[in-house]
Amino acid sequence: MRAMWSGAVSFGLVSVPVKAYAATTNHDIRFHQVHAADGGRIKYKRTCSLDGQEVEYADIVKGYETEDGELITLSEEDLDSLPVATGHEIDVVEFVPADQIDPLLFDKSYYLEPDPKAAKPYALLREALVQTDRMAVVKVALRQRETMALLRVRDKAIVLQTMLWPDEVREPDFDILDAGVDLRPQEQKMAASLVESLGADFDASQFHDEYREAVAALIERKKTTGDARPAPVAAAPAEDAGESMTDLLTALQRSVDAARAASGKPAVDEEPAPKPARRASSKKKADDEKPAARKRTRKPA
Repeated sequence: MRAMWSGAVSFGLVSVPVKAYAATTNHDIRFHQVHAADGGRIKYKRTCSLDGQEVEYADIVKGYETEDGELITLSEEDLDSLPVATGHEIDVVEFVPADQIDPLLFDKSYYLEPDPKAAKPYALLREALVQTDRMAVVKVALRQRETMALLRVRDKAIVLQTMLWPDEVREPDFDILDAGVDLRPQEQKMAASLVESLGADFDASQFHDEYREAVAALIERKKTTGDARPAPVAAAPAEDAGESMTDLLTALQRSVDAARAASGKPAVDEEPAPKPARRASSKKKADDEKPAARKRTRKPA
């Protein structure tokens, strides 16, 4: 991996020299726009919407359109006059409980690698975060702009987690959330039972991008055989749904039963099988039996 930033983590009088590496990567398959006739790449020209003339890159400036339709242009000189953060230090502002951080604020993640001479203070900070179950709120300058971030621990590495500013998180403005909903106790109990039936320990390795794998397989077929048509797959026969689900409780009950059946657990409120009836005594059995009818014989004429 190639380091994208270098500096130091500073907390109190302790300074830990580190390098930052991107912790994630994008595996999406990207396509180019090409001419269907000859495969040539499609290129776009920068043209002015007013006179239709092609514009050189040197003649392009940044513009901001206000809400009332006024256009404000900013030149390179204007941008150079702005305060730019160029520091190479991660300043710890405070240590906060981990459960107080809304994951919605998370943006990008970077692994911090300590300098070989700073292995001990790096480990000291890591273990302190783990033992106290806290994260460090920090400010750092990335790409000449100061941003808010967190220091958190993942396995043996300290992760620099950049964050969105609070005013960048939108509030859910849905009127239906304020509407009164009548939840029956049976429905809540069954919903909780369904959650417990599907409970598991999260393992990210169990999930994969099926769409990306299908695109890669399609490209490989085109590369080797030129045939992009996949083999036809017979549709699975539709199961008899039986009677329609009339209420939420019925749907929850059936969901719980299906989840438990898949995991081998007994169904909810499943009654034990009835015990076999005891055999009657031979005396009682004899008393209950009716005497057999006598067989009549015909006398000869």
